[in-house]
Amino acid sequence: MRTFSVALKCRTLVLLAVAAMFFAACHTADKEVVDSGKWAADSLQLSTESGDNSDFVAITDVVPDVILEIRYYGTYNFVGTRIDGYEQPIALMTKQAADSLRAVSDDLIKQGYRLKIYDAYRPQMGVDHFVRWGKDLNDTLMKTYFYPNETKDSLFIKDYIATHSSHSRGSTVDLTLFDMRTEKEVDMGGTFDWFGRESHPDCGGNPTTGKWRSNDTLTAQQFTNRMILRKAMLRHGFKPYDCEWWHFTLRNEPYPDTYFTFPVKSFNVERF
Repeated sequence: MRTFSVALKCRTLVLLAVAAMFFAACHTADKEVVDSGKWAADSLQLSTESGDNSDFVAITDVVPDVILEIRYYGTYNFVGTRIDGYEQPIALMTKQAADSLRAVSDDLIKQGYRLKIYDAYRPQMGVDHFVRWGKDLNDTLMKTYFYPNETKDSLFIKDYIATHSSHSRGSTVDLTLFDMRTEKEVDMGGTFDWFGRESHPDCGGNPTTGKWRSNDTLTAQQFTNRMILRKAMLRHGFKPYDCEWWHFTLRNEPYPDTYFTFPVKSFNVERF
C-alpha cells in the first residue's frame, strides 16, 4: 500500500511538472510580455515605443490575393466591441514581413488556397484595451463564443492576455486558409481567438513531424489543414507560436524590441 502511495505521489509530481512546462512554453514562445513577473519587467526595459509607420505597408498592396476579416475592427471578437486603434478594416505589416507573406501566398495559391487574415499589426493602444477588458471580471459578453471553458480571471494567469504583444512589433500575422475550390474557409478544427487547448498547434498531433494523433479532438483532415498553413509559413521565413495555430511572426523581424503606437488606418489618410 505504501509502495502504491509513493508511486502515485511521484506520478502526480511528474504531471505537475509537465503542466508547468506547458504553461512556461506559452509564456516564452513568442516573447509575449505578461502582466506580472520579473521577466516582463526586464524585457520592457529593453523595448521602446514608436509612432513611426514609415516602414509599414498595407498587406493588400503587396499581397493582393489575401482576404481580410479584421476581427478587431468589428464586434465579433472576444471583447465584443471595436478595439481601440482599429480605425479602418485594413491590415498593416512591415515591408519585410509583407514581402515574405507574398511568397507564402504564391506558394499556397499553387496548392489551391488563398490566405485569410484576421489581424496583423496591432497598435499598443489595442493591447491596452485588451488588458482593461481582462481586468473587468463582470464583462463576459463573449464568453460563450471564445472562452466557455475558462474563467475570466484565469486569462492573465494562462497568458491569453498580455501587456505587450508581438503584433505591435509589426511583423506578426493571424491568418487561416481559404479553399478556392469550395469557396469556403478551411476547417482547422477550431476558431480564431479561441481560449483553450484546441488552439495549440500540438492539439491533434505533432506539428514538428506532421503526424496526426488519433486519440485527440482534431480529425486527421483538420490537423492536415493546419499543417498545410504551418509548413508554408515556415518555408518562407515565419516562426510559429506554441499556443495559437493561426499566429506567425517573421523570424528575422526588423523591429524585435519596438512596440508601435500608430492606429490601423490607410496611409493615404495620414502618414505619421
